[in-house]
Amino acid sequence: MASTLRRPSRVAKLPPRERILDAAEELFQREGIRQVGVQTIADRAETTKMAIYRHFETKDALVAEWLRIVAADYRAAFDRVETEYPGRPEEQILGLARFIAEGLPSLSYRGCPFINSLAELPDRLHPARQVIEDHKAHQARRLLGMCTQAQMSDPGQAAAEITFVLEGAQVSTQNGSIDQTGDRLMRIVEGIVDRHRSHLGPQGAAD
Repeated sequence: MASTLRRPSRVAKLPPRERILDAAEELFQREGIRQVGVQTIADRAETTKMAIYRHFETKDALVAEWLRIVAADYRAAFDRVETEYPGRPEEQILGLARFIAEGLPSLSYRGCPFINSLAELPDRLHPARQVIEDHKAHQARRLLGMCTQAQMSDPGQAAAEITFVLEGAQVSTQNGSIDQTGDRLMRIVEGIVDRHRSHLGPQGAAD
């Protein structure tokens, strides 16, 4: 996101829907979902409440759309590592871990949007909760697929361990309980990959 000093020129150049989402993201991340009203978003986006409701039926729908955009960034990271390391699932896993590690510094002051949103939205039927749950399920499937393609000794267990590490690193960074989280994350994921590495060749024969 652009800084506060540069934001006015950025806002002026964005179409209305993107201005609203841009403003909502900044405000939700900084102040929380429940603390931010639709009028505040309208003021920040230099538009009106009526304009917001033309694009988003409710505030809940706006929150859900914001989180879909965040989830799309993570899906793009999976796509990117698969493109960068075709046929090399172990490198794909490490590339995904690097993506998370490199994003940790921003979590130290903004927090993870998924973690923050889950804390604020206890209702499992809230549309934003459903977006998060769908995102997590998709992420789990793709990581399991990478572990399976890598012919790990126990793909399900390896994927679960890596997920614990990736998500735990984000929480630990957010609450400041552990230092050097990015470096530690990479070392642990490398250890998991190594420990679950199969000793079978591509045809199932012993190396």
